[in-house]
Amino acid sequence: MTIATLSEVLQPALKGKYAVAGLVTLGWEDMRAYVAAAEAEGAPVILQAGPSCREHTPLPVLGKMFRHLADNASVPVVAHLDHGYTFDECKQALDSGFTSIMFDGSRKPLLQNIEETAAIAELAHSAGISCEGEIGFVGYSEGEKSYGTDPDEATRFALETGVDAMAISVGNVHLQQNKEGGLDEARIRAIETVSDVPLVIHGGSGVPVRQRSLLAKGSKICKFNIGTELRMVFGQALREAVNRDPSRFDRITILKDTHASVMEATRSVLRALGAPVKSNL
Repeated sequence: MTIATLSEVLQPALKGKYAVAGLVTLGWEDMRAYVAAAEAEGAPVILQAGPSCREHTPLPVLGKMFRHLADNASVPVVAHLDHGYTFDECKQALDSGFTSIMFDGSRKPLLQNIEETAAIAELAHSAGISCEGEIGFVGYSEGEKSYGTDPDEATRFALETGVDAMAISVGNVHLQQNKEGGLDEARIRAIETVSDVPLVIHGGSGVPVRQRSLLAKGSKICKFNIGTELRMVFGQALREAVNRDPSRFDRITILKDTHASVMEATRSVLRALGAPVKSNL
């Protein structure tokens, strides 16, 4: 069994100068391919259940799926709630076997964000699991605009919440389909000088791969969330599988044809983040 907490994979990454991929899952097919890729690379992996995933599959079911994959993996696997918005939702994830909770209070005033995140961190730590929080606001492509993280606010947030990982807004955007942008490295340096908490980049799909690699090796960014990039690979593989034989109607046989493409794309993501071969707890 290799179920792990977020801290158990991020602290070695912080010391070893690499980053771990937080892979956004939507169903069994992608999460299975993610773990297969992690095993092939010998790298730890974080399976993430975000809001759209939870709309489709209940948290107790997702917890069992994540833990089943972890039970049969030889690399550390984190069962992570991504963008939990309420205390009750975070508590349900904890009760469902998740080993890491990300509480997102980034839309709220600073003091409220600190207070609510601290309460979730206390809940998580009392159960022996990890907590990630967000300071600053990471926007959405063709949606809400970002609000960059203020280093002074990040200092206070890290100290007063006790989070194990801190998501920051430094030019990253959720749901970006291209890699034409880039992160504000000056802001990253200002933030990492005031805190030793591992940093997290949401919207990692929009970050150029070279910059991901350089920051994984040369900053306190220890976790890149990747979703859109791999969903695009899955979608293309699914279209090809459907069109290859229009007479097929069994979704199991069709979905199996997505596995190899998603697994290989995931291996490339993991390799770029520099995790050492056969990383263990």
